[in-house]
Amino acid sequence: MSCDQTETLLKKIIRKIGQECAAQGQTLSETLVAFMVKAVVLDPRNYFNVDRILTKKDVQNLIQLCVTRLLDTTNPSLSTIKMQVYFDMNYANRAELLSEQHRVLEGKLAPVVRGITDSHPRVQAEMESVYRTIVSYVLLSFGLGSPTDIEVVREVTAALQSVFPQTEMITFISLSKKKKEQQLKNLAMLVTGIRLYNKECGKGGSSIDDLPAVLNEAIPSATQTVDEGLNMCRRLAHQYTALLESMQEDQHRYTQLSSFKLKEALFNVRQYEAFLCILLSDAIRSAQEVEKMNVEFGATMEQLKNTVQNKVSIDTKEVFPLFVALSNLWSSFQDEILLLSFLTNMANNLQQFSEIQSQLLPEDMLTSLLEGVTVKSDEERIRETMGTRVNVSDFKNQEWLFPETTDNFDQLLIQYHGFCAHAIGVKGLTLPGNPAIGILKHKERCYVFSSKEAAYIFAQDPDKFIQLNVEKAKEHAELIQLLELCHQFEYLAPYAQARNADKGLMKPTTKCDSSTQTDTHILPPTIVTSYEWNEWELRRKAIKLANLRRKLTHAMQTDLSHMRRENSTQVYLPKDVSTQTKRDNSSNVPRPQVFLEGLRGGSSPTTHMVKVDLTRAVDE
Repeated sequence: MSCDQTETLLKKIIRKIGQECAAQGQTLSETLVAFMVKAVVLDPRNYFNVDRILTKKDVQNLIQLCVTRLLDTTNPSLSTIKMQVYFDMNYANRAELLSEQHRVLEGKLAPVVRGITDSHPRVQAEMESVYRTIVSYVLLSFGLGSPTDIEVVREVTAALQSVFPQTEMITFISLSKKKKEQQLKNLAMLVTGIRLYNKECGKGGSSIDDLPAVLNEAIPSATQTVDEGLNMCRRLAHQYTALLESMQEDQHRYTQLSSFKLKEALFNVRQYEAFLCILLSDAIRSAQEVEKMNVEFGATMEQLKNTVQNKVSIDTKEVFPLFVALSNLWSSFQDEILLLSFLTNMANNLQQFSEIQSQLLPEDMLTSLLEGVTVKSDEERIRETMGTRVNVSDFKNQEWLFPETTDNFDQLLIQYHGFCAHAIGVKGLTLPGNPAIGILKHKERCYVFSSKEAAYIFAQDPDKFIQLNVEKAKEHAELIQLLELCHQFEYLAPYAQARNADKGLMKPTTKCDSSTQTDTHILPPTIVTSYEWNEWELRRKAIKLANLRRKLTHAMQTDLSHMRRENSTQVYLPKDVSTQTKRDNSSNVPRPQVFLEGLRGGSSPTTHMVKVDLTRAVDE
């Protein structure tokens, strides 16, 4: 089946599933349906072969399975997938969100800017109309007040006239379009800075909200809300993990708890926890930015007060940069308000996907099931294994990383979102990994473990356990994003890329980088370079040729140049060669030791000499 046929079939399947779900009262997005189709095909328990063309019976079976799973509102797995789809479709980081907001604002202001830059007023009434439009643009660009409020319009007009009187409209109209747009932005920042300064001095700005005070109250409240949600989902994760461990240890407990879908519930709260951690990190970053901006805003305002004081005339080069700095800081405050509102909405909307926990296991039922079960938090589990670590000498072909031997140890990219790589595939649990035990680096990827025993077992055959984790993710599709396994399922595209549901279902689409180049001139050039259209140039060339007819070229040789020519030779450069003609050797021979006695004579008239040879033999 070709790629186009696969996409057509996929769209038909998605449309059919959506229609059947809508008939049952469930209106679902195409993105969610598309992901569910791929998840059902991946699940080995459904026996779909991705290498085989789907028959009509297979398509009907696929549609029925997808509809069943999408309508099963009691399954935490569906809530987790919905949560992932919602987060992926709606979440944006700081840079993306602010960039989009600025793009939207520019789009809204574009008609106003176009009306100003494209106008060519000729009479005074038209000049005044364009000036009023500039006032509206200045007011709308920062949103400090309503354009229908007469007092606000008067305040903005007065501030604008102080830096851009109507007499300068003639000069403004003569500028190019790009320069007009740039001057409009500068005027908006200057007027905003002036209004903020007047508000600080108590001379206006009643319609301007105190954004720093609003942020100082709203950020702690938002952070507390996210913290409470984190504590709740972590407590549930610890309790579900304890129940699942008790099920594996006791067959009676397994029979008692197998109907509660605890694994799916555990994955749900773990995913909720991961998303809340992202939002909390953004909220903390926002709090830090606001704190820094408060200091800068106060310092700039104080500098502006010291510069202005009660002077009648002030150099614009001194105060205009300060007004612009105030407006930029205020714009940053507005961005933080937008970010905080976005984070709060995201946290509130994510909460609906975790409400299934209270339906699945009410608080009183969960308390009764936990009787006699020891519940350990993630921190307690890590503390229990802090004294143990892998012995590197036990592994010859494995690379282990430790804090004292690895630079930037805390910044290593850990696989499976930091969960134990052994417990996922073997036990189906998301236990926190302890990097202090040792981080296994296998095929350029890092893995952590919840215990030393788990690390030893995993290290014996990492590929086997990695494949077990992949199979577990096929059974529980929500694990693909929770454990960050997108590299294992590249053809299961992120939801944001599948909004139109036009990705291949059966196999990943083969892609390659290619490039083409077109010749600038295909035909050979036919330009006559010697052609001249200028009559005077032709006359000049004719005179030059006429003069050459009367010229002669002479050559001669002298005695010094006769039979001379340049010669060159090539030689081989000497090589550095060394030889050895002798070698140093030595031997050790005994030192002679001979003693003579009686040479000096004695009492007897005859001299008796005794010779004693103490030299050692050579063979000794």
